Amino acid sequence: MKHDERQISMFAGAPSGESLNRGDRGGTVPLSFLPRITGKSPGMRACQFLALLRIPEGKKAGKPLKLAKFQKSFVKGTFRPDVMVGVLSIGRGNAKTALAAGLALAELVGALQEAPQPKREIIFAARNRDQARIAFNFLVGYLEGLPEADQELFTIRRGSKLEVEFQGNGGGLARVIAADGKSVLGGAPTLAILDERAAWEREKGDSLENAILSGLGKRDGRALIISTSAPDDANTFSRWLDEPPPGTFIQEHRPPMGLPADDPNSLLIANPGAIEGIGATPDWLVAQARRAIARGGSALSSFRNLNRNERVSTEDRSVLVTVDEWMAAEVDPDQLPPRDGPCVLGVDLGGSRSMSAAAFYWPDTGRLEALGTFPAFPSLADRGAADGVSDRYVQMNERGELSVMGENTVPPGRWLAEVVKHLDGQTPVAIVGDRFRHAEFVEAMQGAGLARVPFIWRGFGWKDSAEDIERFRRALFDGEVKVAPSMLLRFAFADAITLVDPAGNHKLAKARSLGRIDAAAAAVIAIAQGARMKATPQKKARALWT
Repeated sequence: MKHDERQISMFAGAPSGESLNRGDRGGTVPLSFLPRITGKSPGMRACQFLALLRIPEGKKAGKPLKLAKFQKSFVKGTFRPDVMVGVLSIGRGNAKTALAAGLALAELVGALQEAPQPKREIIFAARNRDQARIAFNFLVGYLEGLPEADQELFTIRRGSKLEVEFQGNGGGLARVIAADGKSVLGGAPTLAILDERAAWEREKGDSLENAILSGLGKRDGRALIISTSAPDDANTFSRWLDEPPPGTFIQEHRPPMGLPADDPNSLLIANPGAIEGIGATPDWLVAQARRAIARGGSALSSFRNLNRNERVSTEDRSVLVTVDEWMAAEVDPDQLPPRDGPCVLGVDLGGSRSMSAAAFYWPDTGRLEALGTFPAFPSLADRGAADGVSDRYVQMNERGELSVMGENTVPPGRWLAEVVKHLDGQTPVAIVGDRFRHAEFVEAMQGAGLARVPFIWRGFGWKDSAEDIERFRRALFDGEVKVAPSMLLRFAFADAITLVDPAGNHKLAKARSLGRIDAAAAAVIAIAQGARMKATPQKKARALWT
């Protein structure tokens, strides 16, 4: 195995006056153990090849590579004849990059087909060079475990470009690129590995991905897209999982939402390698989960995203509340407090083609409910696709949390009348809404027969928002908010962040342009008003002397 710092491309030839020194092998000699691979399908041949390698690093370094069940499932599914893209989503530390590097080596030496293409090209793509180097180092580690005679067939280049060239069995080149689409234009890879796809920058990452996928068609190539979960549904990696195009094999290890971070069974869903000796042990995962719970904040969000493979934002710079802080308020429907005492109705009146949302809060018991409404056009399915959330809106509709009214806009008066019907005859003690929409609210309340209900105007700027957000957070953290599990609220709070001015005041904003935070905004102002009502001293009746 030769280490060469020169930048030599197998397609461009050797530099003037220099030779690749291939000897008499001339690109025709295969590896010594390739005849032992007898499978007929690429998936079977890949599994047989991987079993001949040795683990390059870690606590089992030097031992024969043994595939876990989930790894065999991914390999066989990805290398089916009708599959062009294999997508794997799994928790950190489950050897997904090591598996991909092993498959890259199999393609590099021509082990996946009985009659492989000559001059095979393998691409390791990642957000940056350092990330791509991880897969490259695994590939080199596998090479170092081969017999010395076989190692002589490889040339490793570690200059400004990271490359491994194979000089036998038709030849092949494996190279590393970062997320810049221009760096791969004109390529014709037979295998491409897109590592940690969820972490790529949106524009550069999509450009690189498109360039790679367009090049695969030239030589019937295949792509492996591997990553832990993205922080949201709008990420391109999430779109691969939720809306896979034809010719895509999906394998996702993601537990259901709403479970405690230290739930052992769901930890094993995200980390199937833990029970097969890959990565962290189950006990370590539980211990780390409890440590993250104790620390809270970004530590807990990162653990959920990286180790539990959940779609949880790891942004902690200005989130309204973290996912765990909100889920602490969720209770089973049969444990929800009763609708006792006065009810505060918070309203976020949507504009044209946007959501209108209402939140009902009973300060005496802490009960919270929420409803959302979209116009009928476009449909909920089409709107979900446009917003990058797949069928989320359809699911909310089936759960009774999201309704449809009107055509292109939600009619304010009729909608508010329907919202009040949700209270089963109870009249709200107050309605809280945006001061900026004053005229529309007046018309809507008159149309709904609520003109006598007190309306409390709140601004969504720095002044009023800072107070409302602080009261909302205090009520939430003090356990004064109880809500049944709600997709509408859960995802609204996931998209809600706060902007902070130099004086430290907060106001509500979207984490992404297509986010829907209307239900969160309605809940914030309703709960804040409920907190003000509870803090207001009750007037005592004066004694009358006769």
